[in-house]
Amino acid sequence: MSPEDMFVEKLHCPVGESHCILFDEVTTLRKQVVTDPLTGLFNVRHFRKSLEHELERTRRTGMTTALIMVDLDHFKNINDTWGHESGNQVLQTVAQLLQDQTRKLDICCRYGGEEFAVILPSTELMLARQVAERCLNALRETVIPLDETDLQVTASIGVAVADNSAKTAESLIENADECMYEAKRGGRNQVVSKRPQPSESAVSADERDALRGLFGDD
Repeated sequence: MSPEDMFVEKLHCPVGESHCILFDEVTTLRKQVVTDPLTGLFNVRHFRKSLEHELERTRRTGMTTALIMVDLDHFKNINDTWGHESGNQVLQTVAQLLQDQTRKLDICCRYGGEEFAVILPSTELMLARQVAERCLNALRETVIPLDETDLQVTASIGVAVADNSAKTAESLIENADECMYEAKRGGRNQVVSKRPQPSESAVSADERDALRGLFGDD
């Protein structure tokens, strides 16, 4: 979901005018509060609010929420070599690519610097990983024309999901971050994913005793 989609619903002027400048200004201000000015994606403030909202839905319904964290590889080299304007152009291109490769209900955000986050509501790990792989493949195939050269960039991507045992948004972010850093340590330009770990409370005492009987109580 883009900021433009979020505010597509029009407000109605109380005096019946076909065009109300005041409401246009209010809509613009509401959009600016939640939008990253460079990329047009949602900002980190809206990201955290949306993630809490989706995790609450997960706790109620049991439908998993997926999180994709994207960090561009060697982005500092782009800024150092071609300048910050070229770096900004790369960020804008990647932002548009993420929106093109995800659903309208997904929430694409600029997390900070060269890092992006995508919240996928009601999405299992297998589908979330497919989305991440699709984004990575599209990025690999995208040529970004700059004034002095054409660039192709890659990313390290981490994917994690939360089930109804998820405790906090921070734990889901941490899991996705761990996967992203594992992708970097493994050579970059890849996707690493992580399944949710069952909470201790999700396993009853009888179930634990049965498992000990099967595998021994070492």
